[in-house]
Amino acid sequence: MKELYLQSEYWLAAFQLITAMFGMGAALTTRDFLDVIKEPIAVGTGIAIQILIVPLLAYLFILVLQLPAGIAVGVVILAAIPGGTSSNIFTFLARGNTALSIAVTGLTTLACLITTPIILELLAEQYLPAGFQMPTEKIVQEIFWTLIIPLSLGMLLLNYYPHIAPTISKWSVRVSLFVILLIVIGSSLTGRLDTDVFGPKNMLLFSMLIIVFAFIAWLACRAIGLSRPSATAIEFEVAIRNVNLGILITVSLFPHAGENTDAIGNTVMFCLLFYGAIQLLVAGSLLLSHKKLMN
Repeated sequence: MKELYLQSEYWLAAFQLITAMFGMGAALTTRDFLDVIKEPIAVGTGIAIQILIVPLLAYLFILVLQLPAGIAVGVVILAAIPGGTSSNIFTFLARGNTALSIAVTGLTTLACLITTPIILELLAEQYLPAGFQMPTEKIVQEIFWTLIIPLSLGMLLLNYYPHIAPTISKWSVRVSLFVILLIVIGSSLTGRLDTDVFGPKNMLLFSMLIIVFAFIAWLACRAIGLSRPSATAIEFEVAIRNVNLGILITVSLFPHAGENTDAIGNTVMFCLLFYGAIQLLVAGSLLLSHKKLMN
């Protein structure tokens, strides 16, 4: 069972991304994205928080708390990667500006090809193996196959079959959420989310980290007076990280992560998996709070 899940994990994650983007595409029109262009402040705010403020917060966490190597690298990688497509799902469910969320996800994911190596070098240079190279080709392929293609197909569905698109959109998003739950359960059953080994102190640390990310995003959006839908999109975008990309980078940095011989790599991998699990709980709480505000 463990081997079967580990062999299927990547494809489960890919399927989850594809169904999510297809479902959201089936609820979006070209006009939605044209409207985003008319909100340069919202787009700029989302990108600036991701690229500048989040890494600064990570640096302060490491500096103030004097984090050990594995935990520090985990925090840096989480700060260096862009928001994940799960943020688009939660923005969609919270009736936020989904087009803005997708646009910021796409732009920051492209930007991370340049910014991620810089952030890693600045904040975690002493822990990195010599000769690290960003898995650029892999990231570009994933953007194309799991973001652009399914999103475009969903938008085409809405354009040509507007009567059935809302139903397909709803069920596609629901399926993607179910697959996320399967991934979390699978990681737990395979022992990759061994909370006893990780310890309550570190679990509290990463829980605090995601809450701080969400709070800073909320504060920045409130300070510049963004609309509720746009602020909702940016809050989810900042709090929910692209953990799949983080795992890809971790494997590139520490090729033996998951083996007993690589203590730092193991710790970094757990940091990402735990953050991936806890961000769903925090996002669910944010979703409920936004729905209460709408009622």
